[in-house]
Amino acid sequence: MKRIGFAAFALMTVAAIVLVGCKKPQPAAQAQQSAQEAQAATSAYHIGIVTGTVSQSEDDLRGAEELIKRYGAISSGGVIQHVTYPDSFMDQQEVTITQITSLAADPLMKAIIVNQAIPGTAEAFKRIKASRPDILLFAGESHEDPLVIQESATLAVSADFISRGYTIIWAAKQLGADTFVHISFPRHMSYESLGLRRQIMEAACNDLGLKFVFVSAPDPTSDVGVAGAQQYILEQTPQWVSQYGKNTAFFCTNDAHTEPLLKQLLQYGGMFVEADLPSPLMGYPGALGIDLSAEAGDFPAILKKVEQSVLDKNGSGRFGTWAFSYGFTVSAGLGEFAKRILDGKAKAESASDLYAALGEFTSGARWNGGYYIDANTGVRAANQLLVYMDTYIFGKGFLPTTEQIVPEKYYQITFQQQ
Repeated sequence: MKRIGFAAFALMTVAAIVLVGCKKPQPAAQAQQSAQEAQAATSAYHIGIVTGTVSQSEDDLRGAEELIKRYGAISSGGVIQHVTYPDSFMDQQEVTITQITSLAADPLMKAIIVNQAIPGTAEAFKRIKASRPDILLFAGESHEDPLVIQESATLAVSADFISRGYTIIWAAKQLGADTFVHISFPRHMSYESLGLRRQIMEAACNDLGLKFVFVSAPDPTSDVGVAGAQQYILEQTPQWVSQYGKNTAFFCTNDAHTEPLLKQLLQYGGMFVEADLPSPLMGYPGALGIDLSAEAGDFPAILKKVEQSVLDKNGSGRFGTWAFSYGFTVSAGLGEFAKRILDGKAKAESASDLYAALGEFTSGARWNGGYYIDANTGVRAANQLLVYMDTYIFGKGFLPTTEQIVPEKYYQITFQQQ
């Protein structure tokens, strides 16, 4: 599989020029109304974005809020319409589909982003495509199989589940791990992206000399809920560390599991390379009990504060992340990409234009990526791009993850549903 390396682009400044031509001062309410009317007059299109809630995927939601901050909400005469899907989205799939498709009822809607693209997104996109073929449809981190989401999305962007199946194990070995524990549940393992990555991780462990262990945990979307799933991780992690040793690297496929896992690993030992969807905000603030409200949106400052807290817990060289939030970047980056396309400044089929839009929010970070190739057919997708960033290890700095050459044999492993 051919990989595409690139340096993320520097953060650009968005400036708004307000022309004031009145001879007499206007009352505050009248001035605000005039400003909104002027903004509405220039909003020739709308962009919709659908994310999870704070409890399920906070970073994704914060990325949508960044778009609103930059380009305004539709309700205030701006460009962005943000809605969230239910926490129990597996049981409320029709609700999710309705929420996504309802955005297309707006005649000015010209792009819709779903991040994370949970089950039901492909069907929603299919329905929108049938009635509104003019709308750009972007899927961030699809939970549905590649061939399913590719059929209806204009573009799907996913964390590189193939390359990372190898690079996460490689990174764990660099930290000195001798065992790798993979935590998940049947729903996630039924997804090709997550299930195939698990297979690659096991193969990489065998090749690189680590013991691979798979453990099951409750699904937060099941009857136990998020609280019950998190309580299970809190109770089991000390036992796992005792059983497998402190030189064990842990990994979980669910965002809600991440915080309790990190909290216990920081207390009882163990290692953590990076989250399923990496970010210094993913699990670390809650696990460390730190307030990042003053640093909101400033990822270098967030990383610095989280790093110091990890070092204070004697976690140097044992815990990692991506320097910028993947979930935040995909929400904001796809929104930026859509806007540039609609403004005639980017092309939907251009990978470099997408990278530039993502780079708007990850100044100085190195990425790597490539188009998805179906291992069964060898066919390269034209509309699903897999991306990943260098791993940052607290107390040590960046590992050259994106420089590693992933052996070709890992791209040829076919998905075997458990």
